[in-house]
Amino acid sequence: MTFAVFADHLKKIEEVSARLEITALLAKLFQELETEEIPSAVYLSLGRLVPQYQSLEFQLSTKMIIRALASYLAKNPEIYGEGGPAGNLFDETDNSWYEAQVTKLYKQTGDIGETAEQLLSKKKSAGNGTDLLTVYDKLTTIAQDNGEGSQERKVGGLVDLLANVNALSARFIVRIIDGKLRLGFSTMTVLDALSWTKHGDKSDSAALEELFQKKADLGLLAQTYLDPKLSLEEVAKKYQISLGIPVVPALAQRLNSAKEIIEKIDKAIVEPKYDGLRIQIHLGKDEQGNRFVRSFTRNLEETSHMFPELEQAWQELDCEDCILDGEVVGVDKKTGDILAFQETSTRRRKHGVAAKAEELPVKFYLFDILSKNGDTLLDTPLNERKEILAKTVKKDAETFLIAPFIVTTDAQELHDFHTEQLALGLEGAMIKKYDSVYKSGRKGWRWVKIKEEEGSTGKLSDTLDCIVMGYYRGRGKRASFGLGAFLVGLLGKDEKILTVAKIGTGITDEQFKELKQRLDAIETPAKPAQYQLDKNLNPDVWVKPALVVEIAADELTKSPIHSASKALRFPRLVRFRDDKNWEQATTVEEMAQITLG
Repeated sequence: MTFAVFADHLKKIEEVSARLEITALLAKLFQELETEEIPSAVYLSLGRLVPQYQSLEFQLSTKMIIRALASYLAKNPEIYGEGGPAGNLFDETDNSWYEAQVTKLYKQTGDIGETAEQLLSKKKSAGNGTDLLTVYDKLTTIAQDNGEGSQERKVGGLVDLLANVNALSARFIVRIIDGKLRLGFSTMTVLDALSWTKHGDKSDSAALEELFQKKADLGLLAQTYLDPKLSLEEVAKKYQISLGIPVVPALAQRLNSAKEIIEKIDKAIVEPKYDGLRIQIHLGKDEQGNRFVRSFTRNLEETSHMFPELEQAWQELDCEDCILDGEVVGVDKKTGDILAFQETSTRRRKHGVAAKAEELPVKFYLFDILSKNGDTLLDTPLNERKEILAKTVKKDAETFLIAPFIVTTDAQELHDFHTEQLALGLEGAMIKKYDSVYKSGRKGWRWVKIKEEEGSTGKLSDTLDCIVMGYYRGRGKRASFGLGAFLVGLLGKDEKILTVAKIGTGITDEQFKELKQRLDAIETPAKPAQYQLDKNLNPDVWVKPALVVEIAADELTKSPIHSASKALRFPRLVRFRDDKNWEQATTVEEMAQITLG
């Protein structure tokens, strides 16, 4: 497939908002792809070059993209004809006139992709013949370039690429580089579209979701599933849990009391609920026999660079390879006490890691094992997995520790354990069905947590993890922050995001400053397609769905203006949830359950 045809598919998808229409259009795209093109096409359609668990960023700002467009125009002065600078001569040292023209157009369109398309629409050569994989490879080369002089080489690579594609292709190429593809769909829509490709319906969607949860590489799954020689059963046998590719983590449901939980799951394994960073650890060897230890958060982000302590796994774990589930917590160097999440999250850095590790040591509290020595354990009952985990962590381990737990069928014993953990400064208890298999997400009643006690952080029975949708510019003192209030929403049906609160109080000055910095990085010129809201709530600045915040509130009230039909009363920011992506935010359905407490 040429990239021009691929771009035409993306344009058609961009023009619709209904999820069913997007699904059908994606299926049409998938039907036209060659087998070797499928992974790249899937990643690119999501605005990426690699699976979600890998990190490969372009490190090219909008300003640098403008410079690349200006450089291209300077090399092709006929695009402006007599409107260009005197003599229309290309000067590598001074493209200021062209940069001014590109910047002016960008301010008019508000979209760097549309800017590129308009500028290249006047080029003489059509640029329709470059194939998709060639563009993908060139984009990958641009993203991977680093070191001294890499910014200029990246700009040069983009200029060369623009010379070989048409105007519509340029629109999507620069959007991908800028991180603002804005097509309005995500993982579940792709899974639906894969099923639609084969059957014209969603009959395989649930099975595909289960496969993706075992090995979270959407491009590889698509390529395997769309192999015409394989049945769904054969795909399932072939596409299994793999070292180095994260399993989508299991998550907890909420219930009001210990009594209710025991009535629901009968026999329970009860563990402390740590206020740390959820982490999945992969230990093993690659195809060349080189040892590796990698870690991933609950939103599939690789965090191996954050924790040099991971290397101690080779001394403290008794396995040739394994996948472990647990929580990493910061500890006070003097007292050994477990620190709060906000302290642990300061380890999320790319530079000065060793110094920070010395200042803030961590421990890994392990509570599950998903595979060991090549054997998959997802379908092994939890009580047996606990026994295997106990044999995997060495007795003298100091950094990798087994999370303590009790086994009970007694509601009072569960309640007492929960209360003890709260007294220790932890988040209470995590309750798991004694003989449950490991299932990703919140499915069934395998994992349950007790809702927060009323009055702890708000009068609702629990906090909500909300998606920031945009913000309103401040007045008075808040004008200095550039932000006076922000709009948040919850997940509705079909991946829509519905508003539930406009928050401008209960935020410290430091939180305002940090929030503004975070939102600047995800600003987008137009309303994302997933957002559903009353026009009277339109923020001054839109942001793409990326930032999740934990919000406490006193109560919910009926709302004629919020699209979730409910509004949070007296909402306040508790913390930033960097361990969650927007697809893991609280749903409107879950909100209704939270209010029962």
